[in-house]
Amino acid sequence: MIPRYALPEMAELFSDQARYTAWTEVEVLASQAQTLLGRVPEAALARIRQAPVPRAARVAELERDRDHEILSFLAAYCETMPDDTARWVHLGMTSYDLVDTALGHTLARACDLLIDTAVRLRATLAEKAAEHWDTVCIGRTHGMHAEPTTFGHKLASFAFAIDRSVRRLRDAREQVAVGTVSGSVGTYALIDPFVEEHVCAALGLGVEPAPSQVVARDRHAQLVAAIATLGACVEQIAVETRLLSRTEVREVEEPRTAAYQGSSAMPHKRNPTTGERLTGLARLLRGHAAAMLENVALWHERDLSHSSVERVVLPDAFTVAHYQVTAATALVRDLTVFPERMRAAIDHTGGLAYSSAVLAEQLQSGGERETIYRTIQSAADSGDFLGALRGAGYDTGALTPHRFLSHQDIIRKRLEELRELDH
Repeated sequence: MIPRYALPEMAELFSDQARYTAWTEVEVLASQAQTLLGRVPEAALARIRQAPVPRAARVAELERDRDHEILSFLAAYCETMPDDTARWVHLGMTSYDLVDTALGHTLARACDLLIDTAVRLRATLAEKAAEHWDTVCIGRTHGMHAEPTTFGHKLASFAFAIDRSVRRLRDAREQVAVGTVSGSVGTYALIDPFVEEHVCAALGLGVEPAPSQVVARDRHAQLVAAIATLGACVEQIAVETRLLSRTEVREVEEPRTAAYQGSSAMPHKRNPTTGERLTGLARLLRGHAAAMLENVALWHERDLSHSSVERVVLPDAFTVAHYQVTAATALVRDLTVFPERMRAAIDHTGGLAYSSAVLAEQLQSGGERETIYRTIQSAADSGDFLGALRGAGYDTGALTPHRFLSHQDIIRKRLEELRELDH
């Protein structure tokens, strides 16, 4: 991902140097297991442990001749070892015993970081929802005025969506945090299963139960689909704030610095650029999810078609989502809300937002539904809805926004339960 949309703590997890550090850790653990089995001498293990992590620049230099990153890494790793030590490195292993096990470890750490970030967004949404629980606003369906709701209710729906995303990510983490050290076609032909058990346990990973040569790629597809769904939930927040920021609506406004400039030509502009950016990034994540689904079906025990995709998608998906969720948290936390504009929007239509309450009450009083509906619809089209109702003998005094909020406490209780997760 380009630096503009990368935060350092996530980007570092996917750097070349971090990858070679993880590979080194796997090689040391595998050699340690082989020593416990009596197959690698203690003295050799000590020197393997002491060998430094290869520099990314050196691996790249060697790869220019070998055209094979793992062999280049192993060559760089073994450069500082005597030959009688180097020969024990990678004993009985194939390339993806190293790559996939280290990848499982990296993805678990990246999941933890993204989950923590999403939990902060959930908490921020829940707190803002509680703050604005009684801030009455108009609900809209099809982009048109519907019935009164509250801004807190809107934010609560977003908080629960993020909570579901957190749960999906946790499940995906469990599925992707696995490794395999099982040999060229997953049969443990040249390596004792104890090596896999030892390595994966030390890294906090599960074991692929029936490996081919690689960890099954439906795991990674599930993970990126969960990330893309999180991105879509963030997009939902962004789209709502963008719609409510429009000049003729202006019920909310994105946080701004004193130095903000919205247009090179029009100094008055205060564009919802953060929300627009978050929307665009969600599109990237959906594309990444589709690419990872293409990676599930590999030829026989494996091919290499998934590798190039994953080199782009996995770092990009995590980096984009981490940036997007972090930016969304700041957007929600510092969002300016205009309650008076929200109430004015309800009043602007002269009581049309109350038509469903009038319909329900008239139906309860008796009468034919179609006739009642058409009478109220005609009053709505008259240009003076409340006046027409009063002219027909209807008491409009009880028509207020709070008429529609009598059962909000049940939702508020659910919100409070969600807030308790973060305390």
